[in-house]
Amino acid sequence: MAGGFGIESGGVPKDYPGKVTTYVLITCIAAAMGGLIFGYDIGISGGVTSMAPFLKRFFPAVYRKEALDKSTNQYCKFDSFTLTMFTSSLYLAALVASLVASKVTRSLGRRWSMLLGGTIFLCGAIVNAAAQNIAMLIIGRTLLGIGVGFAIQSVPLYVSEMAPYKRRGSLNVLFQLSITVGILCANVVNYFTQKMANGEGWRVSLGGAAVPALIIGISAFFLPNTPNSILEKGNPTKAREMLRRIRGVSDHEVEAEFNDIVEASQASKAVKNPWGNLGKRKYRPHLIMSVLIPMFQQLTGINVVMFYAPVLFITIGFGNDASLMSALITGGVNVVATFISVYGTDKWGRRPLFLWGGGLMLIFQAAVAFLIGWKFGTTGQANNLPGWYAIVVVVCICIFVSAYAFSWGPLGWLVPSEIFPLEIRSAAQSIVVCVNMLFTFLVAQIFLAMLCHLKFGLFIFFAFFVALMTAFIYVFVPETKNIPIEEMSQVWEEHWYWKKYVVINGPSSPEKV
Repeated sequence: MAGGFGIESGGVPKDYPGKVTTYVLITCIAAAMGGLIFGYDIGISGGVTSMAPFLKRFFPAVYRKEALDKSTNQYCKFDSFTLTMFTSSLYLAALVASLVASKVTRSLGRRWSMLLGGTIFLCGAIVNAAAQNIAMLIIGRTLLGIGVGFAIQSVPLYVSEMAPYKRRGSLNVLFQLSITVGILCANVVNYFTQKMANGEGWRVSLGGAAVPALIIGISAFFLPNTPNSILEKGNPTKAREMLRRIRGVSDHEVEAEFNDIVEASQASKAVKNPWGNLGKRKYRPHLIMSVLIPMFQQLTGINVVMFYAPVLFITIGFGNDASLMSALITGGVNVVATFISVYGTDKWGRRPLFLWGGGLMLIFQAAVAFLIGWKFGTTGQANNLPGWYAIVVVVCICIFVSAYAFSWGPLGWLVPSEIFPLEIRSAAQSIVVCVNMLFTFLVAQIFLAMLCHLKFGLFIFFAFFVALMTAFIYVFVPETKNIPIEEMSQVWEEHWYWKKYVVINGPSSPEKV
């Protein structure tokens, strides 16, 4: 596996000087807060769709099955196309928006994408809070999705380019930490708003999305552009000064890293069609990672838990208050476990966390399948569930969530953001976002129908993919710890399989598809 330094043309280790300055720490934290809008939405939608006043107003058929018809199969109580479309429409919009965001990110810079994303997300929050019918809900969700698409396309790139390479992992994980904080905040809001006497608590929950939107919008307005982005816009003097400032070293000490960024920028400008470039043979490893890593991230089944946690807990016999409290507990576990990744990503490496997390997720997802199948079988009927059973289910789900939170959650965003050469970076990151949003949309849209038909077997379905993706990491994903972002080509050159696509210290591989 690759070591902790870049490689010069003669094979001599290249070590860029630099430290985590106060300036770069503040900018990375401010940018990473873009994850709040994504996290808040993930957490808020499941709680709102479990609130009786919301269901009664917009989805009366589901309300009747959930609240009035006690004979309904527990697995099928929430099976409704329009209900899942309310949740999943955001992710379809984010998928489309990320394609446009790629051009904005490349031409105007990373921070303008974040600013635009926060502004559009704010508009969506206002429309949803004022919704009078399903059409307004879907329009609001679509605006939220466009905002999310811009934010998550640009934030990981921004942090990866600003952070010193030896701390790039920890600083980039702050994005995932913000997502988990957003989920937890949403769960707290839902817990209290569902108790509002006027039955309008769902408006407060949906409108609360305006808060993280304002945070990212205001933060992005004051953020500087990255040195890479400044160079792409043709201002090398300003880019050099920005690099010197964020590294906290002298002008002479920043020379080597700046020259590599200039070289990458020149290569980027020579590429007129970065989308077409992705099909070239030498970018085959990057293309495969940009598709499979975000796909597997969603096929862990994590969003089944985080989107629909209250619905899921009601389905397995919890009361409404208990289900929201259980969702609050899983949200708290999600935040705490993410700090393991903040600490260990640059200390232990990406691969160990991927593999440890995958193993734990597999074990405890299988345990959840067993527990639900044991008590509910295939009929979906169970009475007088003992208290210990509920506790064991929550504990298993919490361990599953914690394993995801220190592995596939943060690393699913970090690794793709750091492996792409500058000339394809924006386009490749758009593919990451597109694939992530596509599978997020599919999982959100079909989960309730799959739960109705597959029953407890749904968790076995996701466990299969957890096993598959863990094997994929073990065989095909190289370690990227402590590798400068502009020197990342070495991880492919040294990998047993991918090295056939990249010639070490020689001409590029033949450009054949």
